[in-house]
Amino acid sequence: MEYTTLGSTGIEVSKLCLGCMSFGTSEWRDWVLDESESRAVIDRAIDLGINFFDTANMYSAGESERVLGEALSAYDRDEQVVATKGFFQMDEDDPNSGGLSRKAIEQELSASLDRLGMDTVDLYQIHRWDDDTPIETTLRTLDDAVRRGQIRHAGASSMWTYQFAEALRTSEREDLTRFETMQNHYNLLYREEEREMLPFCQRDAVAVIPWSPLARGYLTRPHEEFDATTRGQTDDYAREHPYFEGGGREINERVQELADERDATMAQIALSWLLHKDAVDAPIVGTTSIEHLEQAVAALDISLSDSDIEWLEAPYEPVPVSGHE
Repeated sequence: MEYTTLGSTGIEVSKLCLGCMSFGTSEWRDWVLDESESRAVIDRAIDLGINFFDTANMYSAGESERVLGEALSAYDRDEQVVATKGFFQMDEDDPNSGGLSRKAIEQELSASLDRLGMDTVDLYQIHRWDDDTPIETTLRTLDDAVRRGQIRHAGASSMWTYQFAEALRTSEREDLTRFETMQNHYNLLYREEEREMLPFCQRDAVAVIPWSPLARGYLTRPHEEFDATTRGQTDDYAREHPYFEGGGREINERVQELADERDATMAQIALSWLLHKDAVDAPIVGTTSIEHLEQAVAALDISLSDSDIEWLEAPYEPVPVSGHE
């Protein structure tokens, strides 16, 4: 395993982060692994040297956090870097179970820590921007959580760059905990983040940990096979992203062609492309298979030339912004 420093935090993390959206209960979404299968993948990830895990309170309605916490309790907690998120409404009958108000953050962070079985989480991220709560209120709440020892660092997820700039400016002006990571939507089929967010993060030493590096599975298999998978058939969110627009199908074909040439998988080529990007610290890789996890780790050993990268990128066309909401 290779490791890198997570932005300005000073924390050393594996260059692949294990995304835990696929762990919890299949009652939430058909393609999600139940607890025993989830723990087997987490155990293998640790065997492979992965020490960075990302979950969220909304994943399997909290079960992902619980399963991850139970799995990690068998290991030295100090050796693991755990990130979770909050924003989306957890209880349809309680409007204060979502958003980024002080009440929402404090009660949902407390619930997340209880499910994880931890006193402190290494990275707590706002899962989206909250138009209804002043960013200063959110940042003061997170600053208080740092001072109480509930979180070590704060991070953000998909938003407009001007919003992120406002958040960092507010932190500096008010001397509050700043966002040190950006978990944004970025892959070979969705590169709109290259316009503003990625250069901004590089300039301000913000770590970039992209979600959906494999385009919700579309970059792992040929176009015509995507609908044959359980996720392809049931994951409506994949269809909401513009993966099939702006040259998407041709990029899919080029990934397949290069994978065949390198005796690699399509997922390995797509991940290698991301790992060659200077702005990216650690892609967040979700998997429901130990075999696919092992293949993802092996992608760290794949080297792409400048010409390979240019050829993969060439068919890309601008697509609608996706992921901010």
